[in-house]
Amino acid sequence: MQLAALGQEFATITATEPSAQVLAVTLNRPERANSLTTRMAEELLVIFGALEAEPDAYRCVILTGAGDRVFCAGADLKERDGMSDADFTRQHYLYERCFRALLACPPPLIAAINGAAVAGGLEMALCCDFAYAVDTARFALTEVTRGIMPGGGGTQNLPRSIGERRAKEVIFTGQPFTAADALAWGVVNRLCAPGTVMQEALRTAGIIRDNAPLSVRQAKKAISQGLQMDRASGMLFEIEAYYQLIPTEDRVEGIKAYVEKRRPVFKGR
Repeated sequence: MQLAALGQEFATITATEPSAQVLAVTLNRPERANSLTTRMAEELLVIFGALEAEPDAYRCVILTGAGDRVFCAGADLKERDGMSDADFTRQHYLYERCFRALLACPPPLIAAINGAAVAGGLEMALCCDFAYAVDTARFALTEVTRGIMPGGGGTQNLPRSIGERRAKEVIFTGQPFTAADALAWGVVNRLCAPGTVMQEALRTAGIIRDNAPLSVRQAKKAISQGLQMDRASGMLFEIEAYYQLIPTEDRVEGIKAYVEKRRPVFKGR
């Protein structure tokens, strides 16, 4: 099943199915460092809104950038030059909705960081479930050097990834950090040789795709929501998510396949 949204013509992104039940969304403005514009945010909302409406359409999603230099350089400041306060506010609210749509993506969302991830670009990557990055990538939240502050979840997601004190240093200074730092601090899960990050993300996406999709989605929900609670409440939430899987066909198939010594065929039911 494919999203009807994929039939649309997009000007700033591409949406493809590089392998069965895996969706790849590419930020496609390499001439402008894949920077975020009003049009790009609108198009991302179409895709991720459709994914939220049709959670069974794909089993894993990859977000990447076009080219081999930049994942996303954040908001396009040329588009913002001369904006009135009202226009700036309207655009930023659109960006906020875009970031929330990434966080709400039902299937696992992997960032394949093909180059620099700066400002809103890093915030987009932090909205994904986890990330792989090329080992030459650079990272930064530069907003305070432009008279604003992170507004796409950076002040919330970065401390949850790297800790409060280190996040304060990154955000207050606006200085970049390396791919090695990103790996050591937990911003990314794996570093890849140039030209291989998408291949590695697709390999992991294939592993996820072959697992029980309802189980993966419930586990994602339990992790994401449980981290907003105290541990005891999170444990209770986990059990409620677990019990939703007991009456599914996939649970029966998982046990049957184990007993019969074969690979399970999960149908998301």
